[in-house]
Amino acid sequence: MNNLVDIAPKPQEQQEQQRPARATLPVRWWVYQRERFPLVTHVPLIAAFSFCTLSYSSLARGQAQMPSAKAICVAFVTALLFFLQLRISDEFKDAKDDAMYRPYRPVPRGLIALRELGIVAVAGALIQLALALWLSPALLPLLLLVWGYLTLMSREFFVSRWLKAHPVVYMWSHMLILPLIDLYGTACDWRVAGVDAPPALAFLLLVSFCNGFVVEIGRKIRAPQDEEYGVETYSALWGRRHATIVWLGMLGVTAIAALLAAAQIAFALPVGIPLALLLVAAGLVAARFLRTFGSHAAKGIETVSGLWTLLMYLGLGAAPLIWRLI
Repeated sequence: MNNLVDIAPKPQEQQEQQRPARATLPVRWWVYQRERFPLVTHVPLIAAFSFCTLSYSSLARGQAQMPSAKAICVAFVTALLFFLQLRISDEFKDAKDDAMYRPYRPVPRGLIALRELGIVAVAGALIQLALALWLSPALLPLLLLVWGYLTLMSREFFVSRWLKAHPVVYMWSHMLILPLIDLYGTACDWRVAGVDAPPALAFLLLVSFCNGFVVEIGRKIRAPQDEEYGVETYSALWGRRHATIVWLGMLGVTAIAALLAAAQIAFALPVGIPLALLLVAAGLVAARFLRTFGSHAAKGIETVSGLWTLLMYLGLGAAPLIWRLI
């Protein structure tokens, strides 16, 4: 009898035996990227963004030439890692709220640990540093500038409570990181060429800043049945109608900024026509959402935001450069 007791599994051992084996590290990271940083959507957008910064900078300084493969590689990989670091920063900032209100997310449910995310962020920084040194050490001051602002963002500028009580200020203070990333991308052209930044770049930075609002608001407009308790969306904060009108307004502001940027490189008309068509499409999608408040209509707003971003950057970078080279 004693022998049977000795060999019978104890309650703790039974729990361990019943607990499913944890997925391998590659599988866990694959699931994480699919849920929190989907490469299938991020890679095309960031590729267009990166190529635009290089091409526009070249055109703005009167040099219509295809960026080197080296510059394209550095601008794209560095930008991709910047956006990944932004996502990881959000994971740390939102850890308590996620544990309380969004336990289904990868970190609170135990798929990925914050320590693992921190290691990836640091590894990304080392890759960015190596790429900057590979292309041109002159990029280091601008790399430090983006890192510095990202660090301040991760600490909520040391006024977390005040920022959360002022969502509009919170939003624009976080959108400022986008023109800084944009500036770094352009520097892979003008800084490496050893010349000053062309004045026209100010318009491209304005486009990035304004477009950040389009994407941010667009992804946080939800149908009533999709709102979650404890999750701050703009449709919940401002009301669905108001949030949708603001989103449309920011599309218009971004379109104006894009036309001004395109005018600096004599390409306003080819950019203006597709943007006008997209604005009409956005208006139809917004009208559908305001009429039905359905989940598919809300998803349409987010989809239009992504498509708008992709086509706008291609129109400001790839299209005018190819036109000049043909």
